Amino acid sequence: MTSSGRRRIKIIGVGPGDPDQVTLEAVAAMRSVDYFLVTDKSGTAKGGMPDPLVRAREELLDRHLDRPAQVVKIADPPRERRAEFTGTDADYRAAVDAWHRARVEKYLAVLDEHPGDVGFLVWGDPAFYDSTIRVVDQIAAEVDVEIDVIPGISSVQLLAARHRIVLHEVARPLYVTTGRAALDAVEAGHDNIVVMLNRVVDLPGLGDWRIWWGGNLGTREEELVAGTVGEVLPAIEEARERLRAAAGWVMDIYLLRAPR
Repeated sequence: MTSSGRRRIKIIGVGPGDPDQVTLEAVAAMRSVDYFLVTDKSGTAKGGMPDPLVRAREELLDRHLDRPAQVVKIADPPRERRAEFTGTDADYRAAVDAWHRARVEKYLAVLDEHPGDVGFLVWGDPAFYDSTIRVVDQIAAEVDVEIDVIPGISSVQLLAARHRIVLHEVARPLYVTTGRAALDAVEAGHDNIVVMLNRVVDLPGLGDWRIWWGGNLGTREEELVAGTVGEVLPAIEEARERLRAAAGWVMDIYLLRAPR
């Protein structure tokens, strides 16, 4: 299946976790590559547990491929997360840049050993708080490759569908940010905010704001909570703990809206 001419890297958005939410375009892209390159975080979590997201990717491939998948796993380089080294925005970006570069080096080694077209399976959509495109752009600066990006259903879309809401009010904007910067967005005057990549859900002073929260959307363990922050924050924390116990990982997202 290797294409003539330059080899291809396909960055494939596969949705938040439900195999039924993988698009037909994504399935065609999966079937067009020779192998998949997957980072493996096994051993980095407490207890050295296997990486559940590796298995989740393998299940997607089993569901959608018409042949056994060839998966090349690499140990994910460690990422600096200590507060004393990532407290400022500049330090945080520097830590992420170093982590990306370490991934690039490992990916280049795999590409050197394994010819053919390669696929990267990205949760949700590659355009929403994922760095695969940035990392692959660095690879393309050193290796002659053609890059294709296949969009996927994002957790942002699925959150709205699950709660049966419109993400924005009439003629009003929607602001998307991370848990790290959520309170900064509030201070800047944003009042309708989608928040992704949460290590914790901590919203001091926002007890009367509305929140629509979802965890591990599209999976068997999916959890949903909605209400005012002051009322439902304990329920969100309980749901996060159930997810961590059941799935071994938590990917959550929420819409936060100021009272009207």
